[in-house]
Amino acid sequence: MNMKMENFAHSKPYSELLVVSIEQAVAAPLCSCHFAEGGARVIKIERPEGDFARKYDKAVKGESSYFVWANHGKESLCLDIKNRDDAALLHSLLAKADIFIQNLAPGASARAGFDSDDLRRRHSRLITCDISGYGDTGTYRDMKAYDFLVQCESGLVAVNGAPGAPGRIGVSVCDIGASMNAIIGIQQALYLRSRTGAGSGVKVSLFDTAADWMTVPLMHTVYGGKAPEPVGLHHPSIAPYGGFATADGHVLAISIQNEREWVRLCAEVIGDAGLASDPRFSDASLRVKNRSDLDALIARFFEANTRGDLAEKLRNAGVAYGGVNSVETFSRHPQLRRRGVTLESGETVQLAGAPIQYSFEDPQASFGRIPKIGEHTEAIRREFVRVEANV
Repeated sequence: MNMKMENFAHSKPYSELLVVSIEQAVAAPLCSCHFAEGGARVIKIERPEGDFARKYDKAVKGESSYFVWANHGKESLCLDIKNRDDAALLHSLLAKADIFIQNLAPGASARAGFDSDDLRRRHSRLITCDISGYGDTGTYRDMKAYDFLVQCESGLVAVNGAPGAPGRIGVSVCDIGASMNAIIGIQQALYLRSRTGAGSGVKVSLFDTAADWMTVPLMHTVYGGKAPEPVGLHHPSIAPYGGFATADGHVLAISIQNEREWVRLCAEVIGDAGLASDPRFSDASLRVKNRSDLDALIARFFEANTRGDLAEKLRNAGVAYGGVNSVETFSRHPQLRRRGVTLESGETVQLAGAPIQYSFEDPQASFGRIPKIGEHTEAIRREFVRVEANV
């Protein structure tokens, strides 16, 4: 590695950024955590009692799985932003900040004197990001917007689950998606600032995020006259597609999306080349129309073979497949990367590796430590009181 690359390797992409975030739960903390992973200094503003996500569970050696996942590498500053002195300190922080993120209830930050538009007028380079449940206008503006409720309101649960039994997606997908959209918006604002010198405002809501994902079902409903229904592991317009039990008690999923794969499945996996031209199954629409017969046929074949044998045949034939794994099985998956993180207690645990891998970063490097409630409060007060005095 030459000297230039060595220097670059020690400078993460956000290493010169200061991010200040009044955050709680998942969406905003996960967003700011991305910037911490990228090298930014992230100051997490908490109530004196701490972010309530700290107490969601005790699954990680007595600490919250949600909090550990979304808060490593940050500094924790406890403030009461309604208190005049604490508000003054926050204003001092924001005068030096590059990014301000908040996911308080709609209007709460403005009532406390931290309206995003006002802040950008005061600090021209500041980028603000407001994350909400339903946006800052409309009749749903003040509705509670927990992830599950947004999944329900947006129709996500209506297209998930099994027939007759709509189901919640088993992770906080609206929170996660809103966080990713916030990151995209902030990155775009940073790029714009690099050209214009001016900060801008980003607004993201959980509902808008879910609505975007629901575009295809929405178009089917509005223009096609019929919404997709929950089909479990199946697909409403593709067959064969789904999970099938094996002789040794596992479930393998297959997804046949073109005629070439269909022919190979019949000839090289099932061992019946003539099945590909069966009048019931000879094209994609016929396979969907006769799904029950087709699924029964494939189910019988899978039930007579072990997972290992089927996986070998499917892989050799170039047929798309995957295991329908439990979380326990997933935890031992050969493709699962791990990355260490140090808990408040000082113990170390392994999280899933970051989804983004940089060419200049050691993939074995640990994430930053989980901060204790208010751990950095006094140090930050001293630092920014000095900064204010020197201005």
